[in-house]
Amino acid sequence: MTTLKSQLKDELTDAIRARDELRSSTLRLTLAAIQVEEVSGKEARELTDAEVEKVIAKEAKKRREAADAFAKGGRTEQAERERAEGEILATYLPQQLTDDELNAIVEQAVAEAKAGGAEGPRAMGAVMKIVNPKVAGRAEGGRVAASVKRLLAG
Repeated sequence: MTTLKSQLKDELTDAIRARDELRSSTLRLTLAAIQVEEVSGKEARELTDAEVEKVIAKEAKKRREAADAFAKGGRTEQAERERAEGEILATYLPQQLTDDELNAIVEQAVAEAKAGGAEGPRAMGAVMKIVNPKVAGRAEGGRVAASVKRLLAG
């Protein structure tokens, strides 16, 4: 069974052979972030695929934020590179939920929370507890929270 980390390493080797500088540097940085995560804490350990996915998602989010910052600062070339790196990382993540899919999951969770007696803005925590495991890795926290707030208010 091939782990996500070993897949990244294999694809890094392929990218280096193909002289694909953008892909190889992106994969190198991501593998370094995985390495840091593995040695953080009391004992070094091998990350599971789910944990590796979280690291990749965090790296992809950093690229999006950097791209926005560069774009606002008028540094379009750097913004383009950050976006391109983010797109490479996105290929290793689960398919993101569309707004409709996310809203359907949140609506169901709001109904579950109401059945459990939680209503209105105070139900946010209860709804998030129901939603988060269902959307893990497939929708950013900010998007999820905004959807929950919108449906609880309406």
